Amino acid sequence: MHYALDIRTFLFSHYFYTGVRIAIGVVGLTMLVFNVADMPTTMTVFLGALCTSLMDLPSPLRHKFNEMLAGVLLCTVVMLVISLCAPVPWLVNAMMVVVSFFASMMVVYGKKTMPLQFAALMVMTLSMENQVPIADAFLHAGLFLGGGLGYLAYSMVVSWFLRRRIKQQVLAEALFELARYLRIKADFYDVRHDLAGQFNQLVRQQIVVADKQQASRDLILRDLHTKQDGLLVQVHLSMLELYEQVLSTHADYAMLRQHFGDGDVMIFLRDLAYKAALDIESIAYAVTRKKASEATVINYKAELRAVQFEMQELALPGPRQASQEALTLLRVTYNKIRDIIEFIGQVHQATRNPVDPLPILPGSDMTPFLTQQKFKFNMLLVNLRWQSPIFRFAIRVALAVTTGLWISNLLPYMAHGYWIVLTIVIILKPNFSATKQRMADRLIGTIIGCVVTMLILHFVHNPAGQLAVLFAASVAAPAFTYVKYRYTAIAASIQILMLLNLLVPAGHQGVIGERLIDTVIGVLIATVFSYVLPAWEYRDLPKLLRNVLKASQRYLTASRDMLEGKVQDDFFYRVCRKGFMDSLAALISALVRMMDEPATKQRAVRELNRFIVQNYLVAAHIAALRLMLRRHQENLPQASVARIIEETYLEASQHLAEAQRLLAPKPRQRGGAVTVSPPAPEEKALSGKIELVGPLPEEPLSAEASAWSGWDNLRRRTSLLNQDLREIVAQTAAIDKILRKD
Repeated sequence: MHYALDIRTFLFSHYFYTGVRIAIGVVGLTMLVFNVADMPTTMTVFLGALCTSLMDLPSPLRHKFNEMLAGVLLCTVVMLVISLCAPVPWLVNAMMVVVSFFASMMVVYGKKTMPLQFAALMVMTLSMENQVPIADAFLHAGLFLGGGLGYLAYSMVVSWFLRRRIKQQVLAEALFELARYLRIKADFYDVRHDLAGQFNQLVRQQIVVADKQQASRDLILRDLHTKQDGLLVQVHLSMLELYEQVLSTHADYAMLRQHFGDGDVMIFLRDLAYKAALDIESIAYAVTRKKASEATVINYKAELRAVQFEMQELALPGPRQASQEALTLLRVTYNKIRDIIEFIGQVHQATRNPVDPLPILPGSDMTPFLTQQKFKFNMLLVNLRWQSPIFRFAIRVALAVTTGLWISNLLPYMAHGYWIVLTIVIILKPNFSATKQRMADRLIGTIIGCVVTMLILHFVHNPAGQLAVLFAASVAAPAFTYVKYRYTAIAASIQILMLLNLLVPAGHQGVIGERLIDTVIGVLIATVFSYVLPAWEYRDLPKLLRNVLKASQRYLTASRDMLEGKVQDDFFYRVCRKGFMDSLAALISALVRMMDEPATKQRAVRELNRFIVQNYLVAAHIAALRLMLRRHQENLPQASVARIIEETYLEASQHLAEAQRLLAPKPRQRGGAVTVSPPAPEEKALSGKIELVGPLPEEPLSAEASAWSGWDNLRRRTSLLNQDLREIVAQTAAIDKILRKD
């Protein structure tokens, strides 16, 4: 369950704060204008405030201002154009198709523009029947602009006062998701859970963790002024170190289950991991409540002593004696969990020590860690081609809107036909998976919302009570948009219908039933057009796979340089680690979306799952090597360790090069002649067959290396690293074979 769906955390989350902020701004501004103006003026101002609020998301203040101002200006232009064309039916219909196409093309700039795209389409839809003289069209556009600017000013003032609070809430969300990640890992020690299922669940949670950590970076590593800002930076960096420690705890769970599955030691390990997850949640709770967290909340002593006792018993001769290999694996696993507990203590400590922010940052320039949003016009031009998924999405939306307009003109209650088009633009998304989810949520949410509104209007006749319902719905609609969209659909239906009832008490009769009919029609149209010019996920898989392999190569190189002491700090390592995790998260997201598509459009699901898991294990091995060398620094044999690292990473690079060669573009037949796509610059070195070489002859082990406490663990971990990379090559070949059949 999403942490924000728990009432204990929802009321302190940025989702609830955003909902309250938007509700106060939109409803307050609307009621203020209604006291001094007529209903049409009030509705226009309300629409301006509502559309601007769609861009009111947790962001750095400068970004928030730019995004919301762009939304106000764009939506004002859309409203003016549609209002000017409204008196001429064929012209307004044509203009709506044009606006639908270009608004949908804005998605090319990423998910940040999704609210802007929807705001433009919503304004277009709600303005389509605004048949007024030219002078009134400009007046309405001015009122809309005033409503938008009024909400913009209100939101910026409130966000400035709450800027540190928003940082705390976003950081807490990242901690909650990390706790859930660790809870999933805890179930690996429970024999009742299938290992394959747990791995699939874990790598999918990786997407969420990566996304929330990036949101935390974008807010916390900007606008650093006070020691409280430094405290949040310190907690954020400690959280990332803890995440790497959790990532490194991968063990041979099959062996652990085989040797200790029926013993108490596995239960104790699971309980330790669960308690660690609860401990991280306690930090998140403290951060959301603006308090310092206490490390004494969770006590691990009983489980730690129980595991130590079990390991001693398993080492003694007798029927319970475990093999040396299994016992070593158990000790390593126990030590890693103990290290996690130690790192959690450091996060606790970070919440209690305000510090100057700049000295604790791992580098002078944080730009590589931050999301850089660039709105270049050239990106739009490049995607104006048939092969572009965004171009096809824009055409799909334009065709669906055209169909919706045609059907709405045939309905006897054309005055409310815009609800069909609004339903279409809400549901249709760039990928089939999101569209499919929105279909069910929109239909069910609207039905529930209409029924609830009918009951409220039947029993609640007091305007103050209806206003309270309107405010609650206005809070819930934006609060659940990114958590549970079905709740948003329910709240949005109640919000619009209650507003109409308050502003036009005698003009809402019959609207509820018409809304239900319009919603069903809109859902049917969106369903049909979700299959028109689709962008099936499997078509992007080769590119995503290559991105993962290239990022993995960079991550390996950065890790080798750091382990061999060729760099002074881990700044570049962190950048490459982030790049690798981002590329892996993109592949996982595509796989999850593909699983929602028709079975005939799914490709290499089992192989992709295996590829993702093996890459996850590679990241775990790299993290484990770094932390293991840090843990066993005493009497470290520099020469022997450097040699084994160099050998391991040489072989690892060869495996990755072979995997990239398998995915390199192949010659393709065109008109009887064979043409070859020119290789990209970074692929030229991979154009030939690469012969993998075996490990170099092993030199006799020196006395210094044999006496070092980490030698056996180092050999085992490096062996596992290349073993998993060989499996990645095998899975890459299998995936490539399946995809090339198409």
